[in-house]
Amino acid sequence: QVQLVESGGGLVQAGGSLRLSCVASGRTFSMYAMGWFRQAPGKEREFVATITRSGGDTYYADSVKGRFTISRDNPKNTVYLQMNSLKPEDTAVYYCAADFFGRGRTSSTFYDSWGQGTQVTVSS
Repeated sequence: QVQLVESGGGLVQAGGSLRLSCVASGRTFSMYAMGWFRQAPGKEREFVATITRSGGDTYYADSVKGRFTISRDNPKNTVYLQMNSLKPEDTAVYYCAADFFGRGRTSSTFYDSWGQGTQVTVSS
């Protein structure tokens, strides 16, 4: 397994931006497709974005498409989530996850390593 540590969460006003980072350690980072998920209070964890091992393909939830961008830097063992035009409904704990030899899948069941999460709060 790979160990994941997220950072970059915080409090931001609606319309603002944040960039989340997730640093991986333990196994070869490029062997993993990477994803971001989020969980709001009282709701189930939901898919946000995923990126393939090479970074060549990305997929997004409809709710964030056009506002969020996932990217990765394999030499730095890091995946990012740039979040723009944030809305109060984006408020959640955001989790980074790794899918060993995955191909950009959107279901959390395929991800075998998870970070501890970082809180994002968007005020109206």
